Amino acid sequence: MSKFARKIQKNTEKLLIDNFVEIFKHSTTRQEKLNKRFSFVLAGGKSPINLYKKLSKLNVNWKNIDFFWGDERFISRNSKFSNFKLIDKYLFRDIKVKQNQIFAIDTNKKSALFAAKNYEKKIKSYFKKKFFSFDLILLGMGMDGHIASLYPKDKDILSKKIVRNVHGEDFDRITIGLNLINKAKKICLWLPTVKKKKYYYKISNIKKKPVNLLKKNKMTIFSILR
Repeated sequence: MSKFARKIQKNTEKLLIDNFVEIFKHSTTRQEKLNKRFSFVLAGGKSPINLYKKLSKLNVNWKNIDFFWGDERFISRNSKFSNFKLIDKYLFRDIKVKQNQIFAIDTNKKSALFAAKNYEKKIKSYFKKKFFSFDLILLGMGMDGHIASLYPKDKDILSKKIVRNVHGEDFDRITIGLNLINKAKKICLWLPTVKKKKYYYKISNIKKKPVNLLKKNKMTIFSILR
């Protein structure tokens, strides 16, 4: 396997989105032909909004795709900071999916720790306690090099836990673990702005940055060219 990540660089976000869409269509169609379901882990934040808008218009068999979250804040789904609310607005409202295809993090629990344990049970049940490997994980990157809710100062970042409760500076959070992310078949790092792209390459040799702990042989980096 290659020790280097695959790089897709385009002049505009639109071209970057078009390229991701082609990969997504090919991957989901291939899985369907194998008579297997496709598991897609969604990224939160504002970076993938335009990507989700494009995906919502896509003609694929959405009934064969199951959706998971990379992370979520321990807040109401009605909050403007909710990843669920964002994804529901820009993706789910325009595609035909059933509730049993949506494996969201339930923040209507007594604590973030309890929510994390509940989400872990969902993932274990989905994979029938066998090898956990999502087909595609979409990740954004924060301007400190964090991915999902895994931060540079996280002392337990190398934990092998499937799902973790993390105490953020703003909210308690629930996140899938680094070990689970690196078991995915494909990891797509989404850097649709010049600012994010420049920062990523600026920190690319700093080992303590969570984004640099991703397995390069599984990664495709989508970034603006200029």
